[in-house]
Amino acid sequence: MSVSPRREFLQVTGAALAASALDAAPPASGWYNRPMRWAQLTLVEDDPGNYDLQWWLDYFKSTHSDAACLSAGGCVAYYPTKIPLHYRSQYLGDRDSFGDLVRGCRKLGMNVVARTDPHAAHQDVYDAHPDWIAVDAHGQKRKHWADPQLWVTCALGPYNFDFMTEVTREITRMYKVDGIFSNRWEGSGMCYCEHCQRNFKQASGLDLPRTNNPQDPARRQYILWRQARLFELWRLWDAEIKKINPEASFIANAGGGALSDLDMKTIGDLAPTLFADRQARRGLMPSWSNGKNGKEYAATLGNKAIAGIFSMGVEEPYRWKDSVQSADEIRLWVADGIAHNLRPWFTKFNGKVIDRRWTKVVEDLYGWHYRNERYLRNEKSLAQVAMMYSQQTATFYGGERARATVEDHSLGMYQALVEARVPFDMVHDQLLDAGHLGQYRTLILPNIAALSAAQCRQLTDFVDRGGGLVATHETSLYDEWGVRRADFGLANLFGASYAGRVDKDLHNSYLNIGPSHPIVHGLDDATRIINGANWVHTKATQPGPAPLTLVPSYPDLPMEQVYARVPRTDIPGVYAREHGRGRVVYFPFDIDRTFWEVMSNDHALLLKNAVHWASNAPQPLAARGKGVLDVSLWMQKDSLTAHLVNLTNPMMMKGPLREIIPSPPQEIVIQIPESRRVSAVHLLVSGRKPKYTLVRSQLSLTIDSIGLHEVVALDLAPR
Repeated sequence: MSVSPRREFLQVTGAALAASALDAAPPASGWYNRPMRWAQLTLVEDDPGNYDLQWWLDYFKSTHSDAACLSAGGCVAYYPTKIPLHYRSQYLGDRDSFGDLVRGCRKLGMNVVARTDPHAAHQDVYDAHPDWIAVDAHGQKRKHWADPQLWVTCALGPYNFDFMTEVTREITRMYKVDGIFSNRWEGSGMCYCEHCQRNFKQASGLDLPRTNNPQDPARRQYILWRQARLFELWRLWDAEIKKINPEASFIANAGGGALSDLDMKTIGDLAPTLFADRQARRGLMPSWSNGKNGKEYAATLGNKAIAGIFSMGVEEPYRWKDSVQSADEIRLWVADGIAHNLRPWFTKFNGKVIDRRWTKVVEDLYGWHYRNERYLRNEKSLAQVAMMYSQQTATFYGGERARATVEDHSLGMYQALVEARVPFDMVHDQLLDAGHLGQYRTLILPNIAALSAAQCRQLTDFVDRGGGLVATHETSLYDEWGVRRADFGLANLFGASYAGRVDKDLHNSYLNIGPSHPIVHGLDDATRIINGANWVHTKATQPGPAPLTLVPSYPDLPMEQVYARVPRTDIPGVYAREHGRGRVVYFPFDIDRTFWEVMSNDHALLLKNAVHWASNAPQPLAARGKGVLDVSLWMQKDSLTAHLVNLTNPMMMKGPLREIIPSPPQEIVIQIPESRRVSAVHLLVSGRKPKYTLVRSQLSLTIDSIGLHEVVALDLAPR
């Protein structure tokens, strides 16, 4: 049977984006692993001639910054460009502000990356090339939303592929920079310009979509085409840079978690290093979010260096770019990133330092980081638990509702793991081979609804090898394109089949506590607990009592009618079973998402118990005590470090922090690799040398209190 051009495009493009690497990404060769502390100065147009260059160079030196990202060109050029239509700052005159900064940083021994921003253009660009400007769904050229004197450019047409390619060549040729870091290079929303219409039609045979529904054929193919087009641009810029300086690269401002637009597996293959541009908390963002960024990036970049960008300003929708956050808020954000292997990168907008309260904060953070650098050059995470994130689930199953139907599940599971003090990594759904999963005992799937048959086989192999699996809600009920299956792809693991219905927005439903089982440990005196808000109807494929059983929803008003019509059923609320050499826990309801919404203690306890039971072994790091700690465990060349970030704070879920609240005493237990022995123990933040006991390969100590962050560092020697 012949394959239509449209279907062939979908298959080929999808396969190219989803192909799994055989091995974890090794550290990139060249300069990329050297810098440990980054500085970014983003100039504004009136900075040339109006800011203190030497102050910045002195500050870079005092903070021990060993790499810098500096504004060069794109929307505004800060050097004497010779490219027509490349707008020079009207304050530049005969200066070379970018060049002065580059030369100063080079004298300090710093690596230098040039920052470009191609997302906006001036009127002369519009006049000369109106086809370079983005077009909205109504056919109108797009004015810039924040500065109406500018125009929004199309990322997928000749402005980027031709004009910005020449800008990239010129900067690399003139200054021999170590790389080009491009901000907002992916575009600013859907574009309907003549180039996008023609190129998409040629590639797919379809017109540009007018819907965001990922099940619409045009929308689905647009998602894949756009990614392919942007990766084509990435490779073009990288190749042009390397023709001039083989040791340099294009480093995109791209990446992140399940909601990211570009495939993280492909990014992990292309990028020699990457910078997580999640600058600060906003809204109800939890205080562990920066660490989550680090884990998501590491899932596909492996041991490549990743820097975590943090800003000085208050990151809210009102865009107060010249503001300064509270000192403790900055410290917490940076500490949690460092705990999860992000190298700190401060970014400052505006070379004129209006409010200097941030400078001492960064100087202190970087000074501590510099003094303890040998313990922060991590080579391997020692976590034995990993949580999966799935871009294909977010894209093709979640669509416009991905934040509610995908990300909220992950956030709830993440919060539960933090509260349980489980050290864990994250893994990407396209990297489920034995090489990537080999170090883990347990894999967690928070509503990973869209999985291919091949991915389901990989997960089954993981359990057959002795791995534990914890899954929730609609996991594996859809294929990789978001099309519902007749049954779970992981039905054999779950011991459950799909019964043909999903109830949404349940009210007043409960779960009875069943026979004694480790899953319900700690709920012995409870008769029943609350259910979730969404329920997948299932049928057990193997007989046996369940630790939790359903109490169906019943009226919650009028109060006289609030009683269970069916107080007891045998419908499982959790499946916990052994499969092969491994263990599997499946919750048919949205326990993780509901936990994120209502924070029920019972749901947190169930998730903690599920992970411990599925793991069937102690965690390599245990921290016992009151409060909320975010923990991690890392191996370096000759040392091991346990990071303990104290999140105990009334502002944990709503910044900014007012103050740091020290923790009560914490008992720490660390498993030592059998091939190593401990020669010394240090507390890197307090500076103390603690008393400890060592029994076989288990080290125990007590920390009297943790302010914001403590690091237990063990010097190791061969046994």
